[in-house]
Amino acid sequence: MSAMTAASGINAFVGFRPQNGVKRASRVRASVARRVANPIVAVATPSGKKSANEGEKNWSKVEHIKENSDFLRHPLIEQLATEDPFISEDAAQLYKFHGGYQQDDREKRAFGAGKFYQFMMRTKQPAGTVPNELYLTMDDLADSHGNGTLRLTTRQTYQLHGILKTDLKPTFQAVIRNMGSTLGACGDINRNVMASPAPYAKNFKPEYAIAQELAKDVGDLLAPQSGAYYDVWLDGEQVLTVEKPEVVACRNDNRFGTNFEGSPEPIYGTQFLPRKFKIGVTVPGDNHIDFLTNDIGICVVMKNGEHVGYNVYAGGGMGRSHRNNDTFPRLASELGFVGKDDILYAVKAIACAQRDYGRRDDRKQSRLKYLIHAWGVEKFKAVTEQYMGKAFQPLADLPPFTMPTYHGWNEQGDGKLWYGVHVVNGRLRGDAKKALRAVIERYELPVRLTANQDLLLTDIDPAWKSDIVATLTAAGVKDASGIDALDQISIACPALPLCGLAITEAERGLPDINKRLRNIMNKVGLPADEQFLIRMTGCPNGCARPYQAELGFVGDGPGSYQIWMGGTSNLLKLAEPYADKVKEKDIETFFEPIFYAFKTGKNADERFGDWANRVGFKAIKDAQESYKGLPAAAKAAAAPAAVPASAAAAVPAGRLPRVMIEREAFEVLKAYAEANNTTLTEAATAAILKLKK
Repeated sequence: MSAMTAASGINAFVGFRPQNGVKRASRVRASVARRVANPIVAVATPSGKKSANEGEKNWSKVEHIKENSDFLRHPLIEQLATEDPFISEDAAQLYKFHGGYQQDDREKRAFGAGKFYQFMMRTKQPAGTVPNELYLTMDDLADSHGNGTLRLTTRQTYQLHGILKTDLKPTFQAVIRNMGSTLGACGDINRNVMASPAPYAKNFKPEYAIAQELAKDVGDLLAPQSGAYYDVWLDGEQVLTVEKPEVVACRNDNRFGTNFEGSPEPIYGTQFLPRKFKIGVTVPGDNHIDFLTNDIGICVVMKNGEHVGYNVYAGGGMGRSHRNNDTFPRLASELGFVGKDDILYAVKAIACAQRDYGRRDDRKQSRLKYLIHAWGVEKFKAVTEQYMGKAFQPLADLPPFTMPTYHGWNEQGDGKLWYGVHVVNGRLRGDAKKALRAVIERYELPVRLTANQDLLLTDIDPAWKSDIVATLTAAGVKDASGIDALDQISIACPALPLCGLAITEAERGLPDINKRLRNIMNKVGLPADEQFLIRMTGCPNGCARPYQAELGFVGDGPGSYQIWMGGTSNLLKLAEPYADKVKEKDIETFFEPIFYAFKTGKNADERFGDWANRVGFKAIKDAQESYKGLPAAAKAAAAPAAVPASAAAAVPAGRLPRVMIEREAFEVLKAYAEANNTTLTEAATAAILKLKK
């Protein structure tokens, strides 16, 4: 199977209604044996290989680390107590479950000194909800224990970078004691549960509050229960948590053989899940969160204004590997409809099916999407129904989906306002960070984090609006209406220098790439407000969901990207791989013929992704090969759309030459760029142009 076949053969979301009219019984007889508190042995393995039931466990190294950890305690506790600036590899694997990664800042390595170890911490914020107290705590920690910046992720959480090992415990303790948690933010476990974050009042648009509440309940249901988290970070001190009785009842329900009886982890057992597990909850018509890219995608179903249940989908996931065609991105498949009282049991059943049958021998094949791809949807649904004790019903009808940004000023429906702030690739720093802190603290505002790495200031009294606008404007925080249409919806992963998997730039590279793409669009005569969805990652793991973009950049070498095209603006179709090894320095020559073909061949109001799907990759590549440059008439027509002279210095017409500078000068330049919330290119350009005066 080629990469393109793998992507296209299972990618398209086939609709919102079942494929046939087969009726199922409302109850399914459970045939799953009752479990006891011993390690999981029902491990799916490829045909021809010995099953884990038949002798020695065919497990990856990480599975043995989990098995011997006493439910995620050891050797992490011991490693945190050493004087080394790092923790062992086994401990680092366990640290993921507690909410972070051990990292190495490649740009701070001293000659001959080896790696510059530091740690990233990630929070869990179901539906992106952040209490005022926690926001202020995270802002403080970024300055006192991090690198001075706050990172908003594509899964509605915070990441705090640059924590030294000696500061880990105080950092975690501060988060836990200020209404936050990091437990399960990483690792082979249910991650942060996403939901459409718009803070509409319950009596105005109740479906949003329903989705957000379910995100919290699902997060509670699938949270680890052994207490290891508090043993590691609070030395055993317990923190009171409040869960709904129905959440506790679902977790403890073992009528259908889902639980490990007598285990500190009734759902997870000693082995937890085979791989990361992601869940997203949305509402009809709103696909802001890319809900079909999750292991479980859920959509609230309303009927005549009343909540009746949920549509459930399973098997989505973005991660893949270059040159490994057995790995691929996939959108979730439809399972069916469940009533509102059955949704927690459906989620638990899907997670338990993945727990017992997901592969544990090959981590590149361990996600739920590969189990469903191997089994087929009907077999997976049948097993899930056994764990649930009830059959899925046919999907409910849903309206068409769009991807709202939530930018700007909006009414909540309760007399209050919310304001959506665009944050460039999710990185809060410098004056913008200070100004946001000021208004959030001054008015005690709660915050929501979005799936597009943006920030929603909520519960704003209309009388506060003018002061908030003035404070943010003075700090250089632009309203989204004044930001280029490409930048408004583009996202990127952190990549270099901290992510150990990064091959090339993403967060730091995308702003300049967007400017160069806009320059090309202007040159070929596309409108100045032409918008399409651009996403960039520094490796193929897909954290910024580039395989859903109309134009995706996936790092495949130093200064090099694999190009994906054909995703749609409603995020219901995967992009497909178009070209490999496109050098960053060749962006202009590569994209000019494509954008000219788009400009001259698109239908009225047709977006880039839809155009690429309609004409096909062969026609686009033919246009690239036959392109001889802009005709004279096209050059003249494009002239009015040229970038204003005031902005020309900041927008390179082509790839600028590289210039070597001393380390001390680079650090000064970097500090200036971070303090002024700008890019290194813009900072260097401004500094050099001052020499002309």
